[in-house]
Amino acid sequence: MSPNDALQAEDDEHAAPLPTLYIFLDEGGNFDFSPKGSKFFTLTCVSLYRPFTLHTDLDTYKYNLIEHRIKPRLEMEYFHCAEDNRFVRSKVFSKLSGSVPHESVDSVIVEKRKTGPALQAPEKFYPKMLGYLVRYAVEKAAHGVGEVVVITDSIPVAKKRKAIEKAVKTTLAAMLPKGTPYRIMHHASRAHYGLQIADYFNWAIFRKWENGDTAAHTTVAKQVRSEFDIFRTGTRFYY
Repeated sequence: MSPNDALQAEDDEHAAPLPTLYIFLDEGGNFDFSPKGSKFFTLTCVSLYRPFTLHTDLDTYKYNLIEHRIKPRLEMEYFHCAEDNRFVRSKVFSKLSGSVPHESVDSVIVEKRKTGPALQAPEKFYPKMLGYLVRYAVEKAAHGVGEVVVITDSIPVAKKRKAIEKAVKTTLAAMLPKGTPYRIMHHASRAHYGLQIADYFNWAIFRKWENGDTAAHTTVAKQVRSEFDIFRTGTRFYY
């Protein structure tokens, strides 16, 4: 070994370990591919590194709500954007705007009427869209990662859960440097602020596309890195 190689080996031995990239996922819309269903389906992820500094702030705010009985749900377990009242929702979005890193949120937008019948089954549709989203999020990671941990809400349907796991593992195995570990985990959203944060961002993005309501989205626009309308060039409608 040359002197230079020895010095490099010593530097590598003392180098700080690469951080773990956490990707928290949420979805909006439904799987009703008909005029009765939602117009859009959104898949959103928030990419974060530790320390999760916002978690302490949200925890403090949650207990403030409990003590002052501000929230209609007095058994305040967790934040859920669609169920939180307007006062709470506005406050949480303000916290997200101030604490979540800029350009850490990505979303795949699906105009459902442009989705061909062969892709409409959840076990085919969901993994396909999720694969696009996770690939983009990992590609845009700010620096090298020591491990990738993808966390979704609990998924009671085994068939869907297995399809999601296969999509994520296939995507990560193909694009991460050889030997980089990765995992996918399914946690109840009430158990992790990362999932609650993803829920809030996804709600803002879904409302923008589904209803043209941009109020919440405007508050956190700097955090949103991408909104990929996956069928944007499509011209055929299936219903």
